[in-house]
Amino acid sequence: MKSESPQDLPPKVITRRSILRGIGLSLAAVPVARLLIACGGDDTTGGDTNTSADAGTVDPGFWATGGTAAMTAAAAYPDPFASGIGTVCNLTCEATLGPCYATTVDRKDISEGHDGLPVRLAFLVVDASCKPIPNATVDIWHAAPEGLYSGEDASDFCTSGDATARAARWFRGVQTTDANGRVDFDTCFPGWYSSRTIHIHFTVRVNGQEFVTSQLFFDDTTSDDIVGNQPLYNTRGARDTTNSNDTVISADSVGDYLFATQRMADGAMLASKTLIIRSSLDSASCAVPGGSGGGGGPGGPPPGGDGGMGPPPGWDGGMGPPPPGFDGGMP
Repeated sequence: MKSESPQDLPPKVITRRSILRGIGLSLAAVPVARLLIACGGDDTTGGDTNTSADAGTVDPGFWATGGTAAMTAAAAYPDPFASGIGTVCNLTCEATLGPCYATTVDRKDISEGHDGLPVRLAFLVVDASCKPIPNATVDIWHAAPEGLYSGEDASDFCTSGDATARAARWFRGVQTTDANGRVDFDTCFPGWYSSRTIHIHFTVRVNGQEFVTSQLFFDDTTSDDIVGNQPLYNTRGARDTTNSNDTVISADSVGDYLFATQRMADGAMLASKTLIIRSSLDSASCAVPGGSGGGGGPGGPPPGGDGGMGPPPGWDGGMGPPPPGFDGGMP
């Protein structure tokens, strides 16, 4: 009998009420924009950053700070899927779950009041025939600006044993797609950690069954601008890994897994991506071509600080070697 792996199981979900009771943080709710689907340009590759005016949105020329509370123009954000997704839908391929998956939370704003550059993540879930999938769950998780994941049930490898990170549940959440296959999250731009380019993990489930687990990325020019110039991000130095030498995805393939991004009138980022899943679990899946590189884990030193080693054989987290003493346990 096949043993169950974490991605085979439905997500462990904490409600808003339990989070509020446990850590006393309020969560912001923002109306979701109207979704239109039409046959038009193909949005299956994402990629280029667009900071020009769009549907009445005026680029202020700077990125905002202050977390999701700074998203003052959220009600006026344009629909990134209004021009359609085209008629050819290439599957979103599988990437490693990684060792940092932990209990998720049913909510739209996943920041828990954490500071950072505010981001609206917009996802459209469709099948291989470009048909939208309602009532699918999109479960996402990513590192905080300081490069740490959250949760006491996450490995200390992912939180670096930091007490604040372990006590939080920041940058984790799950939402259910509407009738048009659309789901949004409000968050902050992720931080980097050694051996990984900046990324966001996700799993899409239909009727509680996992259809795809993978990762999404940001254009290197945008990431370098934020890491080099934005508060919180610019205190950690230049990242050691980019899209060209990531440990999980190859440079030739990363373009298919980039968010399309725009800067909004309030300085927040609107990042969007269409996720194409199999029409059924009987259909074949695919895997993203892997990358190569080296470095340490979340919040760790750049290559050289840990011997410059890459991931050891069999380590499927894609996060570089575990810190000394780490026993390889998965969350």
